[in-house]
Amino acid sequence: MLKKILIGLVGVFIAFYIISSLKEASKSKVALIRVNDTIMDHMETVSNIAQAEKDDSIKAVVIAVDSPGGAVGASQEIYRAIEKLREKKPVVVSMGNVAASGGYYISAPANVIYANPGTITGSIGVIIQQVDISEILNKIGVKVNTVKSGENKDILYPTKPLTPEQRQILEKTVMDVYDQFLDAIVKYRPIKKEVLKTYADGRVFSGREAQKIGLVDKLGNIQDAVKEARKLGKLPEDAPVVEIKPQKPLLEELLKSKLGVSIEKPKTGIYYLMTFW
Repeated sequence: MLKKILIGLVGVFIAFYIISSLKEASKSKVALIRVNDTIMDHMETVSNIAQAEKDDSIKAVVIAVDSPGGAVGASQEIYRAIEKLREKKPVVVSMGNVAASGGYYISAPANVIYANPGTITGSIGVIIQQVDISEILNKIGVKVNTVKSGENKDILYPTKPLTPEQRQILEKTVMDVYDQFLDAIVKYRPIKKEVLKTYADGRVFSGREAQKIGLVDKLGNIQDAVKEARKLGKLPEDAPVVEIKPQKPLLEELLKSKLGVSIEKPKTGIYYLMTFW
């Protein structure tokens, strides 16, 4: 008899635990997604955004951006994912130390952008770099023979200088991608394209300066951004915040934590990036 009572109590406890867990899981909340460092890969961030979009318990999303920018393609992938997210849920960006170039690009489609007064932002522009080591190779007597399918197949190779024609090709591409950057900003920001062009020469702004020209909506920290997200999501002031983190492959985690090995991504490409040298 006692055994049956104990089994029954255990069953009640388990049922209560499951119901409580389900209630907690379904409780309306704000999601926090971080975008840190140079943007070279979009998969993790886009996956996190998709997770927030599908979770019905998430009513608003805060994206904390602390990045100097990065690859154009990756930045555009994240931008588009945020566009799709804001069609269903309000998105608030909180800029940290730096949200420049591609870091600003991905922030542009948010419903509201917060920056600290001293946040470094802006750096609106595009860059392609080529390192020319041909003179060094000539001095040490090294000759590189290249077999290529077309005149411009090795256009960015460091073993030869750019021809005037190749420079024109690259400049045309840079200006096309630059124009895409401007269009992405004016689509959501309260600034006209012709006005934006006067500021979009690669210069950086403080958060306070950026607010004055319409690149940033409000000044405040991440707590202010969370408060704004709760308001836009029609949530109570104590609605919980859950951080959505990328799931790293086990091997990559082991290499980083145990051996201190960093898995680098290819650096070739065209960039929305604030450069340091």
